[in-house]
Amino acid sequence: MNKSKRPFTKSKRSFRRRLPPIQSGDRIDYRNMSLISRFISEQGKILSRQVNRVTLKQQRLITIAIKQARILSLLPFLNNQKQFER
Repeated sequence: MNKSKRPFTKSKRSFRRRLPPIQSGDRIDYRNMSLISRFISEQGKILSRQVNRVTLKQQRLITIAIKQARILSLLPFLNNQKQFER
């Protein structure tokens, strides 16, 4: 018996690789608000590493930068304005 083409081959789907959120030139710093604000939710919480798609080292640096920005009042600790809109 001659096998003609494999019946169970993987389909060759083309997919775009997601661009990393942090490029090599970006500095993770508490003053870089345009970068830091991408990693905070609507409520002001720090997003998880799986959601951010960053490495463990980058996530640690992001967390430290966010906390420093909060202490220096560049970022709010909470952003729950919906409660006060009555």
